[in-house]
Amino acid sequence: MSSMRTWLQEAAEDRTRHARVRRDDVRRNAQSQDGLLDLASNDYLGLAGDARLREAAIAATRRFGTGARASRVVTGTTVLHAELEQELASLTGQPACLAFSSGYTANLGVLTALGDPDTLLITDAHIHASLIDAARLSRSPVRICPHRDLNTMQVLLKTRAESRAVVVVESIYSVLGDAADLPATAKLCAEYDALLVVDEAHGIGVIGSGRGAVHAAGLASAEHVAMTATLSKALGAQGGAVLGSELLREHLVNTARTFIFDTALAPAAAAAAATACRIIAAEPDLVQDLHRVADAITAAAGIERAVGAVQSILVGASEEAFAAAQRMYEAGVLVGCFRPPSVPDGISRLRLTARAGVDAEAAAAAASAAAAIANEASATTSMR
Repeated sequence: MSSMRTWLQEAAEDRTRHARVRRDDVRRNAQSQDGLLDLASNDYLGLAGDARLREAAIAATRRFGTGARASRVVTGTTVLHAELEQELASLTGQPACLAFSSGYTANLGVLTALGDPDTLLITDAHIHASLIDAARLSRSPVRICPHRDLNTMQVLLKTRAESRAVVVVESIYSVLGDAADLPATAKLCAEYDALLVVDEAHGIGVIGSGRGAVHAAGLASAEHVAMTATLSKALGAQGGAVLGSELLREHLVNTARTFIFDTALAPAAAAAAATACRIIAAEPDLVQDLHRVADAITAAAGIERAVGAVQSILVGASEEAFAAAQRMYEAGVLVGCFRPPSVPDGISRLRLTARAGVDAEAAAAAASAAAAIANEASATTSMR
């Protein structure tokens, strides 16, 4: 029988052997990069450093303090939470919104509140870890559908034994940057009386003039479609939300454990995110600038253009991908490095994130260098 210390040591050694060590180094904090080109963070519109968000957060802190002090259902709800929910609903065209303390808790909250043994969850194979955890906690039977496979999804919906069904997809997937076919998926869900839950973490502020992919697909008013969002990416703040019908919101207020038993989102974050919503609605050039940078990245790297901000370059082996990311850092560029367990073995990749406010020429030069390093790494792997 091995001790916990022995097991932890063996796990650490295994991660080192397979180049799967992750670190929380200060150098990866976007606010202290000392001139490094940031193509790794999720601050898609550059709003995390925007003076208007900063001033809104400062004013909120002066008025309400640094924390919400309690759950939303006790004394934690402020006028800023109500304002945030109104702005998010307005931006996305949704009837109602409920804010959570993070995108992770929003996803946990909605699926666990909707799930039970008589509700089938059909999840795309590439959904985020928060949705995978939510499905596991939901008490529902879960069927994992091959990525973007609508034929299998139809079979699962048609042959289900359960009374209800919830289909879970992302509008834009975070690793490959590819998109769900939301119109076709929503049509299937309507045909088989299923609720479609769309994670818009990488769609808000990026797709459809920043209003998200659900809005762009004309599904914002569809009663059988709900969506989740994070406030920590394009909105430049912190927190999460579930958006959909008034009936869904009321259900979540009364049943979502990550809402009822969690301290409310900090007022400063709520105020900053509400300000970001107004900026996105009023300044469409921000979103256009993001896409200009994405065009420059993909053209220089010689890769297919993904619809969102995330553009990825295949490397292959996790060891080579990690080494490639380190070489980019040494050259003054931060890029994402996606390795197992984020992706399966053999398809590790560099992830370059387009961001508004980044010089397009600098982004293109970095993308060209990243592609060359990735090709070199792939060639090395194939020769082994």
